[in-house]
Amino acid sequence: MTDRITVEELSELMKKCTGVTVAPEELRRDESAFESLGVDSLGLLGIVGELENRYGTPMPTDAERSKTPRQFLDLVNGALMAGA
Repeated sequence: MTDRITVEELSELMKKCTGVTVAPEELRRDESAFESLGVDSLGLLGIVGELENRYGTPMPTDAERSKTPRQFLDLVNGALMAGA
């Protein structure tokens, strides 16, 4: 397990926690909003909860309010790096 979340991992988490399938390439190439990808606030909260369980550390409160996957990854990876 790494101390950074990749777009591939985020893609897997999105499918597991929300049922939304988005290719990692799509997350990598544009700044689509979670909403336009079909992930609502409850789904994002599920992803945050999964990460907190997986890493045993609280995620930033702003993570669940992230508008884009890039914003989410920046916040979460910053928290994981700070806790490493």
